Amino acid sequence: MIRRVRLPADRRTPAAARAIVRSVLTEARLTDLLDETLLLTTELSTNGVLHAGTDLVLEIATDPGGVTVTVRDQVAGTLDLSVLAKGEEANAEEGGRGLLLVDRFATRWGTTHHADGKGVWFRLDLPGAAIGAVPDGVPGHADSFGAETITALLEIEPDPLADDAITHFTGELMWCLADRLHATAAAVRLDRGDGAGMRTIAAFGSDVGTPFANRPTTVRIPLPVDRPWSGELEITAPPNPLTRPLAALVAERVGLAVERERLRQADLHRQTWLAFLAEASDLLAQSLDVDLTLALIPRLVVPRLGQWCAVYVTGETGDLSLAAATHADEAALPALVELLDPDGPAELLGRLGEAVQGLGATPLGPPVEGFAVPLLARGQRLGTLAVGRHPEYRQDPDEIAVLEDLARRAALALDNARIHSDRRRIAHTLQQSLLPPALPVIDGVGLGAEYVPTGNETEVGGDFYDVVAMPDGRWLVVIGDVSGKGVQAASVTGHVRDVIRVLVADGRTLPSVLTTLNATLAERGAGRYCTLALAAVRRLPGGSLDVSLHLAGHDPPVLLPVDGRASFVGVNGTALGLLETVATPVSSLTLGPGDTLVFYTDGVTERRRRGEFFGFDRLLAAAAPLVGYPAGVVAAQLRSAALGFSAEPPRDDIAILVLRNDAAVHNDAALRDNAAVRNDAAVRP
Repeated sequence: MIRRVRLPADRRTPAAARAIVRSVLTEARLTDLLDETLLLTTELSTNGVLHAGTDLVLEIATDPGGVTVTVRDQVAGTLDLSVLAKGEEANAEEGGRGLLLVDRFATRWGTTHHADGKGVWFRLDLPGAAIGAVPDGVPGHADSFGAETITALLEIEPDPLADDAITHFTGELMWCLADRLHATAAAVRLDRGDGAGMRTIAAFGSDVGTPFANRPTTVRIPLPVDRPWSGELEITAPPNPLTRPLAALVAERVGLAVERERLRQADLHRQTWLAFLAEASDLLAQSLDVDLTLALIPRLVVPRLGQWCAVYVTGETGDLSLAAATHADEAALPALVELLDPDGPAELLGRLGEAVQGLGATPLGPPVEGFAVPLLARGQRLGTLAVGRHPEYRQDPDEIAVLEDLARRAALALDNARIHSDRRRIAHTLQQSLLPPALPVIDGVGLGAEYVPTGNETEVGGDFYDVVAMPDGRWLVVIGDVSGKGVQAASVTGHVRDVIRVLVADGRTLPSVLTTLNATLAERGAGRYCTLALAAVRRLPGGSLDVSLHLAGHDPPVLLPVDGRASFVGVNGTALGLLETVATPVSSLTLGPGDTLVFYTDGVTERRRRGEFFGFDRLLAAAAPLVGYPAGVVAAQLRSAALGFSAEPPRDDIAILVLRNDAAVHNDAALRDNAAVRNDAAVRP
């Protein structure tokens, strides 16, 4: 029977090869040769993985008299057989033990070479079977002591559920090895590269720690682990030719287990850093304020990645300025800020400048210890992130990589905050351009206005108000709402406001103004419509105000007379920009001294609290007690009432414009008292 398997160059290959050998020999009923075959196959496959680094071909051929195993790699060349002449000295050399064990245990063995690689084969015959010619100096069948010992060592496996799997596994191996070799002392030491040095993870006997020179029978084998980890195995035993090979086998198995543990810990370490970076990204993404983002960045770094952290930003001229800093010890923060100030040591400022222009971490050096990482986002160099080392240890390469990754995320968050700040400033400037810088001063007429933009500070709303002088001596009070939000809505709003001013200055009547504006919106409004409330106000003899009110699809204003009986007034017409022709009904009102007319947009009545609106009834109830108050106070109180109705930010702009007849009003306090009495009486049962 012949079984041929191709195995990858992997640390698990020796275990897979043993499993295949066990299966084949069990099926062929050659279990008497199992221990020796497992030993030699393990050695040859391990050497192939370590030195060839290519796929291995394992071939197992059985017959009634024994088994022949061949292990081939994919590297062309010849095998170095000089280790056989070196004898026991070769055991200290990596790769020498495999051929020595084959030479010791195999009935016969040899090498094979082909165009794409080379290999080693060995033959094990059953006791009593014809073994044929055996080269001089090569022993026959191996003694059972060595094979059984190696098999026992190979059968010990780490327990993945143990609290300290490496310690338990190493302890079992050491006990088995010491028991078979009658050792007086043995120990395995490991340096995890964390600065703590060599630490004993398993020990046996009382001679451990005795100077090496005083123990001539002591064998010391290095553990095959990757840097920065290192380790060694020491064993003191009576003279035995198997001491060094078995110790090397144990060291190899411990090294493999340690290497698996190191990789597992490294994977857990990386998972922890990934979770940290994900959490940091979430926190940074929640802030669109530049100052808050700058204050948050160093607090994400300290104390996990450094003892202190400082954020420098680049100004318009390229100069660095200290924007934020924090220290694990709050008492040390003032001294740190003084030291890190750009007016501080010139050497430090120079290294910070180098870090801004660099791509990775730049060591800072005296007078501070740490690294500086550039803040790069969208091709712009926004500044640098300086991080101080912990006094107990220095950052390892993984921490430096995490710091660089965090700096990239922080720079992107800072750039996003700056972009948001610019958009908010642009939106605010554009919104202010749609409103009058100040309300005009009109003799005997009180004016008050309030404007609250939507909760999204980067969007421009379509609400506006204005007060315009008319050529015939009247004043035109305007409030309007263009559908939609954003730059396009703002452009339409500005267009509507400017057209009204031009047409009014040209002496056009209000119905003519509305008709022309409707045609203009239909042509250039990009599908948007507008609601308007226009009131032409004239002073009458005796102190009253004559008001001609036009409502183009707008909510009716609130009339608040001195008797406190608030009501809605006006006849609604057609919104502008929807139809070719519009209805422009007019309502005539007379405002006596102390009477107030309140204009507003739908952001007031449609202010929402869960599924409930502020509504028209609440608006009347909020306006009624404001009799006798100045127009500015009335506008401010109604604004507070609308905003206080819900804890949510406004979903729509809120605009309020109040017109009050202030002529010959000498006792506003009495008006307010009378209104309060009437309101109390209205609500009594």
